[in-house]
Amino acid sequence: MTALITGASTGIGYELAKLFAKDGCGLILVARDRRKLDEVAAEMRKLSGQEVRVIAADLATPSSSEQVFREAGTVDFLVNNAGFGLGGDFAHTDLATELNMIQVNVASLVTLTKLFLIPMSERKRGRILNVASTAAFQPGPLMAVYYASKAFVLSFTEAVAEELRGTGVTVTALCPGPTASEFHTRAKIENTKLIKGKMIGMMTAAKVAEAGYRGMLAGKVVVIPGFLNKLGVQSLRIGPRALVRRAARKLQES
Repeated sequence: MTALITGASTGIGYELAKLFAKDGCGLILVARDRRKLDEVAAEMRKLSGQEVRVIAADLATPSSSEQVFREAGTVDFLVNNAGFGLGGDFAHTDLATELNMIQVNVASLVTLTKLFLIPMSERKRGRILNVASTAAFQPGPLMAVYYASKAFVLSFTEAVAEELRGTGVTVTALCPGPTASEFHTRAKIENTKLIKGKMIGMMTAAKVAEAGYRGMLAGKVVVIPGFLNKLGVQSLRIGPRALVRRAARKLQES
């Protein structure tokens, strides 16, 4: 069995790689940094005793998804974990960065899902894990494009999962809340009320990965790790939209 994981060099992707490796699964690790990938690959080979390959690719480049598919070969598990965010007022944030974000968070995820799903469907076997976020359940003022991208991932995953019901192939959306990782620094949101208020109770990437991994193996469609995250999502579903928007903005403010 072989698993392909994007964004595999750090955070949730790295922790998912360890889980697959411990279960004796061969790995294909995808990220931008070849040096870091090689380090992670060496670690995973010791854990799994199986073949571990690396593909250095920047998924912000439109052609990279096809490159990954061509180089990968047969894949039993696809994990679309690569993604990033950007904080700030949309009128003043960098458009090029946001378009790259849409390419990585949305377009590459759709392309990889399509490309690998076709052979999985033919074999009537395979599992796909798409990493979304609790951000998918609400609008995100001061992080508008990121929240919208994760809403797309959740909606897309649920729809495809229903199409695949009974086929032997499953698709799962992992929706973590704020997670201890490098994400917040890259997104420039480490000083927001949301992150500062969560620092003590923030879930680790390992715990998030474990929940997503087990949920994917069980064929669940949506996985929300952590009781407080589940409670928060339920409150969003019943709260007035205006109130949800304003609360989200308050949390994203520095």
